[in-house]
Order: sequence, then structure tokens, then C-alpha cells
Amino acid sequence: MKYFKLILFVFLVAFFASSCKHSQEARRPLSQASGTFIKKSIERNKKIIAGEEGKIDSVIKSNPKIKYLASKKGYWYTYIIQNKIDTIKPKKGDIAFFNYEIKDIKGNIIYSELELRPQTYAVDKQNIMAGIRDGIKLMHKNEKVTFLFPSHVAYGFHGDEKKIGPNQPLICTIYLLNFISEEAFDKEIQLKKAAKLDANNTEIQNEPINEHKDSVTN
Repeated sequence: MKYFKLILFVFLVAFFASSCKHSQEARRPLSQASGTFIKKSIERNKKIIAGEEGKIDSVIKSNPKIKYLASKKGYWYTYIIQNKIDTIKPKKGDIAFFNYEIKDIKGNIIYSELELRPQTYAVDKQNIMAGIRDGIKLMHKNEKVTFLFPSHVAYGFHGDEKKIGPNQPLICTIYLLNFISEEAFDKEIQLKKAAKLDANNTEIQNEPINEHKDSVTN
């Protein structure tokens, strides 16, 4: 009886050890496949970024007279109109008013300023191209800046599913007309609504009253 219990115990230990080993071996290919996929993705992304940066570098070198500045977010920009008087820049919650156009890296217009304007944007509170979201915060009022955006701060792997393709670097020129605080913007909206309401009430009061005459008795 003692030997039977011992044999049973050894058998169970061997069985569980074997099951764990098979379980671990069965999972290993999945782990290897995942690791291979990640490595391939990283290599592919590196090639994409290198290719885009090469194209952007060509644009910068094609006109040495234009001074481009490198941002901390991996894009480049140059001033067309620079405001050296003002010191205040848009911050989170401010309402920015701007016009912009989008070109491909060869300078062909994808979206014209006429198609896109006017733009009203709540800084860091609305969904907008990452490069524009960051770039606007570098600008002062009445400045016009051209940005060279790699795709990772533009429309990324998917494009905009309209005119902009996947992994497409872009040239964006932004003209920041003005920006005000959210409170000031809300006050402006309320004043406009009140003015419109007053105008409508005045129109109603000034409308001529048409007197109805009975055609039989008159």
C-alpha cells in the first residue's frame, strides 16, 4: 500500500511536470513570433522615418537662404512673417484664429488656404494634426510660419483618407491671425447672440401692419 501511494505520487508529479513543460513549449513560438513582428515593425518604422527625413533635408538644402529651425518634436519651421514685438503665445484653452494651407513635400498644393479657412481652434482641447497643435504654440499673433512635418506629426500611417496618403510628409504654412482667452471668446459669442436677438426684435417692431378691408362692405 505504501509503495502504491509512492508510485502514484511520483506519477502525478511527473505528469504535472510534463504538462507544464508542454504548456511552456507550446507558448514559445507565439512569443518568438511576437518578438519577430515587433523587431520588423521597428525596422520598418526606422526606414520610413529615415526616408521622410531625407526628403525634408532635401527641401531645406534646396534653398540655403531660408533658415529652418528644428523643433523638439521632430519637425522644422521657418518664419515668413515674424512678430518680434509681442511675447505672448497661445496656451491651453485659448481660442486661436488662423488660416493655413497644406502641400506635399514637392510643393504641390493638397488643400489650399481658401478650402480650409477660416479655422477656429481651442488650443489643446480639440482634435487637430499633431504638428499644427504643437506649432501654433510656438507662434505669436500675426506671424506666418512654414512647417515641414514628417508623417508621425501629420496624418501618420493612414493619411486623411481623402487627399493625403499614408506616411506622407507635409509642408504646412500657417498664418496666426489672433488668439484670445476662452472667457473672452465666450463673451464675444454672447454679445453677438444678444445683438442678433435685438436686431430681430427691431425688425418685428418696424414691420408695417397691413389693415384688412372687407371687399363687400367697402
